[in-house]
Amino acid sequence: MVSLDIIIVNWNAGSQLLNCLVSITTVNRDGFQLSRVVVVDNASSDGSVNGLQGLDLPLTVIQNAENRGYAVACNQGVFDSSADYLLFLNPDTRLFTNSLARPLSFMEHPSSQGIGIVGIQLVGDDKEIGRTCSNFPTTRSFFSRMLGLNRFFPQCFPSHFMSNWDHQESRVVDHVVGAFFLVRRSLFHKLGGFDERFFMYLEDLDFSLRAWQHGWHSYYLADVQAHHLGGGTSNQIKATRLFYALRSRILYGYKNFGWCSATALMMGTLFLEPLARSVLGIARRSGKDIRETFRGYSMLWSSIPTLLNAILKRKES
Repeated sequence: MVSLDIIIVNWNAGSQLLNCLVSITTVNRDGFQLSRVVVVDNASSDGSVNGLQGLDLPLTVIQNAENRGYAVACNQGVFDSSADYLLFLNPDTRLFTNSLARPLSFMEHPSSQGIGIVGIQLVGDDKEIGRTCSNFPTTRSFFSRMLGLNRFFPQCFPSHFMSNWDHQESRVVDHVVGAFFLVRRSLFHKLGGFDERFFMYLEDLDFSLRAWQHGWHSYYLADVQAHHLGGGTSNQIKATRLFYALRSRILYGYKNFGWCSATALMMGTLFLEPLARSVLGIARRSGKDIRETFRGYSMLWSSIPTLLNAILKRKES
């Protein structure tokens, strides 16, 4: 019988965390052993990790004194794991009956020996299927997104997100969203876990790319579902969310693109995109969008010294 560890990183998720954990207690566990459910709390202030005891789960709670970021917290949760599989699960998800048994059975099938990562169909409150898969981004796709060209001219400037695909069939993809990210533990350790330079965002995409470079594929299973609210706790801090998304993009570029392309991407992110976002905010007559953009970019510009240090820092991965 194969074994599974579930790792959930929490930051002020409120009742969503408890709802997620309760949903895990209801899943069909035939064919696998749930070894551990590890909640890594990044210094939440809302009491969301209180009162979790008593659930029918092999639960471990790790409480960090400060917010160490998503990648670090995930790697913390995996420490000392001996399970065959690792599931990185967002606290704003709720599992259904076969949300675990089906993907684990798929991974154990002989035909799946080359699959290292699996995601499943994620649905929202309205039962709409989320567009949760993507291709590996290029400099061109990043530029089209930052300037909004993918919105106005999608045929000429397609986004790396597979938004035009209805996600109704199972298939090999470049990347599945990290909200439900099932990984072989042997692969996770071979790649050294998530790159901890990514505080938040793109650490899962970077992991999928490294897995692909080592000959492993990601697979999207359309015949099994979980509920995903989307946005989660990051909706509470939109300017901070923007800052970390932009910072991670620059880091991703310097790690995975050529130096010239990555520098062009950084310059576009620092100077072109804030203008494009401001114009969009004006067109929408949204002073809030403009303020959040200004705050996010103020954080990014002031972080340039530490960002450059992270870019130059060498990490074997």
